[in-house]
Amino acid sequence: MTSNSPKINKLPFLVTGGCGFVGRHLINKLIPQGSDIWIIDNLFTGKHPDIWLDKKFKKQTNKDKIICYQSDEQRIFFVNDDVINALTEDIKFNNLLPDFSDVFHLASIVGGRAIIDGDPILVAKDLAIDSLFFLWATRRVKRIKRILYASSSAAYPIHIQNNKKHIALQEAMINFSEKFGLPDMTYGWSKLTGEYLSRLAAGRYGLSIACVRPFSGYGEDQDLSYPIPAIARRVALRENPLTVWGTGKQGRDFIHIDDCIDAFFIIMDKIHDGSGCNIGSGKILSFLEVLEVFSSLEGYKPEIKPLVDKPVGVTHRYSDIQLISKLGWKPKISCDEGFGKVLIAAKNRLLHDLVSYVASNGKSDINNFDFSGIDKSEFLNNDSLDQLKDSLKII
Repeated sequence: MTSNSPKINKLPFLVTGGCGFVGRHLINKLIPQGSDIWIIDNLFTGKHPDIWLDKKFKKQTNKDKIICYQSDEQRIFFVNDDVINALTEDIKFNNLLPDFSDVFHLASIVGGRAIIDGDPILVAKDLAIDSLFFLWATRRVKRIKRILYASSSAAYPIHIQNNKKHIALQEAMINFSEKFGLPDMTYGWSKLTGEYLSRLAAGRYGLSIACVRPFSGYGEDQDLSYPIPAIARRVALRENPLTVWGTGKQGRDFIHIDDCIDAFFIIMDKIHDGSGCNIGSGKILSFLEVLEVFSSLEGYKPEIKPLVDKPVGVTHRYSDIQLISKLGWKPKISCDEGFGKVLIAAKNRLLHDLVSYVASNGKSDINNFDFSGIDKSEFLNNDSLDQLKDSLKII
């Protein structure tokens, strides 16, 4: 077994927020290990398992908010509830959830800059989610083997991310024994608080906990509220001018979701004291450079139109990866390769939209569908929309 795979064990896994972007990818990595998996998710931003779960898992029962999916040798339990409600009920009655091996706490209210800047009090609910989670975990110390807490690079002080000189963010820049700077909005505060609770739960209650600080994660099935899939869609449509939020000079450290999930398992194996570890490429890429990569992949040169009234966050944010490199991890997927995958996925989604449009409105109305990036002639010559839809690799 490779070092970046979870160890096979008899106890089930728990993934809070398991129907979200990160959670879905994590569960697909956990499934081959054979243990049962429990998911808690209220589907605030997540997708129902009926949509994305491997079809080998057949729905067996649907009782009291718990759905069981079963394959020949494995079960996945989906608790369709707010994590606060589910864990509170388990604390009160101690009868909902079993003992667990690895617990992955991903549940949070999160999105792109529009939600982080636009509705910070809604995002502040994450403070309640995390405090309740750690209360639950410390009530069942002997019933959990390990915990992974999903923190964020948003926990780092924003004042060191707005300087003219780029500074790689090191784990030691978050130090609870000294003064620390203001994190990024309420989302950053919640993650900083979650890391503090992780330290307390590990140090005072003896739980094995690792905190991960992913930087700008992206992937083929990520929601359009995030910049990379949103840019990919605009490029797939061959928009000209091509818009970018802010000046486009703000920079981020982009990491593909597959690399991110691989890092989870390595960090969980090596860190147990509640401390944090960066997950990033160690490289900074401005959004103007992101547009350049995407337009080059698509083979056109659009005019760039800055949207200076849009929220952009800090000037630059990228990781120091010395610690995670010492743990034995490095990213495998370059931005060129990863962005290429996201662009293909964006085109597939648009093709799917076009198929659905034609199915509803007929082929004679196809030219009214705003989709300049794809040749629509193939749809006019295809007699079987269902066959075409099945042939598309929709993410």
